[in-house]
Amino acid sequence: MTGRIRLTPRGGGVVGLGVLLAGLGFWWRYPGLAGLGVAFVLMVAVAVGTVVTPARVRAARTVRPRTVHRLGACTGTLELTSTSRRLPVQLDAVDSVGGAPFSVDVPPLAPGRTTAVEYRIPTARRGVLPIGPLLLRRRGLAGLADSTVELGSIVEVHVVPRVLPVRGLPAGVRRGHVGADERVERGGTDLVGLREYVPGDDLRRLHWATSARTGTLMVREDADPARPHLAVVLDDRAAAFADPDSFEDAVELAASLLTAAMADGHPVRLLSVSGAVDLEVPAGAAGTGDADPVLTALADIALAAESSAPFSVPARDLDVVAVVSGAAADPAPLMLEAGRASVGVVLVVDPATDGVPMSAVGSVLVLRAPRVEDLTGLWDTVVAR
Repeated sequence: MTGRIRLTPRGGGVVGLGVLLAGLGFWWRYPGLAGLGVAFVLMVAVAVGTVVTPARVRAARTVRPRTVHRLGACTGTLELTSTSRRLPVQLDAVDSVGGAPFSVDVPPLAPGRTTAVEYRIPTARRGVLPIGPLLLRRRGLAGLADSTVELGSIVEVHVVPRVLPVRGLPAGVRRGHVGADERVERGGTDLVGLREYVPGDDLRRLHWATSARTGTLMVREDADPARPHLAVVLDDRAAAFADPDSFEDAVELAASLLTAAMADGHPVRLLSVSGAVDLEVPAGAAGTGDADPVLTALADIALAAESSAPFSVPARDLDVVAVVSGAAADPAPLMLEAGRASVGVVLVVDPATDGVPMSAVGSVLVLRAPRVEDLTGLWDTVVAR
């Protein structure tokens, strides 16, 4: 294994000192001084010679898992095999994590042995985290020169929001008439739309009247009244949050509520106040890992500039609406939107919360707490009891 060879700062200093001493010794005719300078230069030359020969090492690096929750465990594994039969090999390793160097401690490699080194990759930041390339450096004599080689390509780790345990939707909430001003319970299923038949559809769901009128087989799209919708509106405006940590709590609260509802089989919708995200997930379509649409969308969401565009939850999703915002936001439009739902809740991440963390404005319940863990506890106690 060979790579780019260079003098270290120490080696450059020794060469410079050696040349200076040798020059002064010859100029002043001091053989001892001149000899010392030449010895320094030769020592650096020997150090370069020790790293010119390729190191007898095979190396491989892997990163697992490729999708991880924020602050979750992500591990890099560096496997080194020494093919030398006589001499040990000493290497230094530096990986690149999100563009920042990350040192990896590598023990000396005994001749003919294989060593696997695991190191924890920090996952404190949401989004796509580029890992690599990893640099292997072999030091020469006295650290005067080194040889550096790049190992592996850049891999991407997707850091998604944490999902905290939380209860799902409030008990007793049922689907109402879609789009109706008064949302009342009804039995059976709600007809919410029609679409063309595709092979594999249940023939019992064919809508014969429309099929006969149009000449095309049409299938009913029904909503189970026992499976009300959850709409989570995430306030992603920069002006709503005094610090970025509060926004991270808001993102994780939205992820936790949506994941819990999807696990119970409810259809959900994720909207952002800026309009950057509008994601609908039907009942039974919850994914995992890279295939989880909610976590994927929330992994990339960031604070946006103030937007004057109005946001509105569609009428079909007005069963349970949870608006998640920061302490600096204007509460009036958020409460107005939550008040359109059968059950409307505004959850505010407020680090300065003191006193009563719960209040009500009309039919809207307002919950305030400094951390996402506190807000999920309030949701379990007050909303989903």
